Amino acid sequence: MRIIFKTSYLQDIKLFKHSGYWFWYGLLVLAVLLAPAVLDEFYIGEMAFIYIYAIAGLGLMIPVGFTGLPSLGHAAFMAIGAYTHGYFLGQGFPFLVSLPLAGVFGLVIGGLVAIPLKRMTGIYFAIASLAFAIIVEEIIAHWKSVTGGLAGLAVDMPVIFGLALEETWQFYFLCLAVLLGVLYGTLNLVRSPSGRAFIAIRDSEISAESMGINLSIYKIKSFALSGCFTGLAGALFAHRLYFLTPDAFNFLLSIQLLMMVVVGGLGTIHGAIFGAIFVGLLPQVIAIAKDYLPPAIGEFPGLEPGLFGIIMVLFIIFEPMGLYGRWVKLKLFFQMFPLYRKATFKRQKTYLKTERVQ
Repeated sequence: MRIIFKTSYLQDIKLFKHSGYWFWYGLLVLAVLLAPAVLDEFYIGEMAFIYIYAIAGLGLMIPVGFTGLPSLGHAAFMAIGAYTHGYFLGQGFPFLVSLPLAGVFGLVIGGLVAIPLKRMTGIYFAIASLAFAIIVEEIIAHWKSVTGGLAGLAVDMPVIFGLALEETWQFYFLCLAVLLGVLYGTLNLVRSPSGRAFIAIRDSEISAESMGINLSIYKIKSFALSGCFTGLAGALFAHRLYFLTPDAFNFLLSIQLLMMVVVGGLGTIHGAIFGAIFVGLLPQVIAIAKDYLPPAIGEFPGLEPGLFGIIMVLFIIFEPMGLYGRWVKLKLFFQMFPLYRKATFKRQKTYLKTERVQ
């Protein structure tokens, strides 16, 4: 078991706690860089899809996991990013211009939407965010001159410096690059004064305000940054779909995004990654399981969203810390073996939400 002696306050805000992190994360980056050389095209495409989900999960983790603002309408930000990116590509804008514009539009709209929502909390905030998603879906369906309406909008192939990204492995590296950039930005955000203010608001709004934190400003900032990251994910998602329709950004997508952060582990960056892997692979597992289920069950139209809901409820009841929490327990077990005690993670009353995610 590694023992870390802290000799400076700066150690608390280091990107990695010790050299072991550099080794293991470096090994992980090397593995994902070499993946296209050893995996089939299908698996490379699925991994790219998981990266897109991870970007959206990191975006949703900022308000839900770090600031304590439950959102049921984040599919709207993916739609905004996707349609913004697709529209500007269709107008002849370069890919490297339209992609950041998708994030900028998500940032601006997220900030504007947060202004009337900043005084809401809990279920009221969730309902208001869901209403926002319904409004966006209706706008997309009826703004035919920009979105194509119900007829849809075709998305041009990404071209960077004259190179068309036609191959799956090329799109894979594009998604990986954006994910690493968003991941680095989120890591720095959490360690910054703004990130600490988000966590203080999540733990107790009254306590945060008594320490001089402007709740309105930081809630707007949280939702705006979330819209930016989710908009970038939507832009990449547009190339995954090739053709955009309003039905692609429905309530089920919002539930999938929320499921990622809940199942992965609320309030942790690792949780967004674990949740993206879980949600990305779950439809494939369901598709395989349908072949072994009775026709009455396997062909049931609401099977997939029903399973999403059941899994989310089971995680909330039996594993509230998510997959990352389970990983922490397993890691601690092997670090402390044979001195590990079952009561180490015994549930007890906690007064701050921060205590539940450490």
